[in-house]
Amino acid sequence: MTVLPLPEPTREFFGRAGDADVHRYTLGRPGGLTVRVLDYGGVIQSLEAPDRDGRPGNVVLGFPTLDGYVANNRPDAARVFLGALIGRYANRIAGGTFTLDGVLHRVPVNNGKNSLHGGPEGFDTRVWSAAAFADAEGAALRLTLISPDGDQGYPGRLTTEVTYRVDPGDRLRITYRATTDAPTVVNLTNHTYWNLAGEGSGDVHEHWLTINASRFCPADEGLLPMGDPAPVEGTPFDFRTTTSIGARLGEPDPQLVIGQGYDHNWVLDDGSPFAARAWDPASGRLLTMWTTEPGLQFYSGNYLTEDLAGTSGRRYHRGAGFALEAQHFPDSPNRPDFPSTVLRPGEVYQQETVYELATADRPPVA
Repeated sequence: MTVLPLPEPTREFFGRAGDADVHRYTLGRPGGLTVRVLDYGGVIQSLEAPDRDGRPGNVVLGFPTLDGYVANNRPDAARVFLGALIGRYANRIAGGTFTLDGVLHRVPVNNGKNSLHGGPEGFDTRVWSAAAFADAEGAALRLTLISPDGDQGYPGRLTTEVTYRVDPGDRLRITYRATTDAPTVVNLTNHTYWNLAGEGSGDVHEHWLTINASRFCPADEGLLPMGDPAPVEGTPFDFRTTTSIGARLGEPDPQLVIGQGYDHNWVLDDGSPFAARAWDPASGRLLTMWTTEPGLQFYSGNYLTEDLAGTSGRRYHRGAGFALEAQHFPDSPNRPDFPSTVLRPGEVYQQETVYELATADRPPVA
């Protein structure tokens, strides 16, 4: 079978954020995987993939206009980070402080007593420089952002480059690269919410999920890891065998109560880049995820609310989508026992996460 090269990405005006123009870029091919990305926040606004009957549908949550993203990023908003790039530090930092090389650094607290997803003006609120192109490896959008020393309290001038690429096999590849001029901490991810039955179609509790992890990080009331990673064996956090997302959500497990569902870090098993797989019985869509990162934050959309209207015009609600965030562990700057997130001058932060969408008549055996 001959695989045709992908067409050049297209660009269209999407609105204005402050005094900056925002554009939407479309990657992919008709009838295959089609991804629309904003240079505001690096947001994946929509992702279309065919169902088992070949009918395309958008399978990620998003807002129809730029105003939705800007309003969601107001300081008084309950931010949900739909489809956004997260930085400088994805997930939580305890108390908004960390010590690096003997120096105490303070970053903004925006999630109870903790800092979340880079603070109130994280990378999801910025307009990135963009370059779209097509080559033998697919259709791509390269986004670049320079974060100055002291930005949101983080040390070092950080130059970040994120490339979204739809390859000839209709896989979405996200590659991350960052360098710094002073020691700092970095943890980047993408915060797309998936609903394989179709955006705005209902909750995702009937989706079947596999996570390639034998351990997870139990969390305290602030959703910070406490103690050592614990075995998933015998808990509702065991997705090594394919299980529906909603099968155990109602169990009185203390960790489910703390998160009001799943909002935890899984420690991915070594030896394979395979991270997770999700399958929707209604559409037959099958999502497979690979990553170079050591952790996976699985979030079951516990705080999505009906005041959010999506690209379809339908209202979201609790469980309208799930997130699979490939990243390092929460609060790693304060946990020397966790894989390090320190980046120093002369080093290069690099990671890649790959998503493949296919169809299947039944959930694959883990």
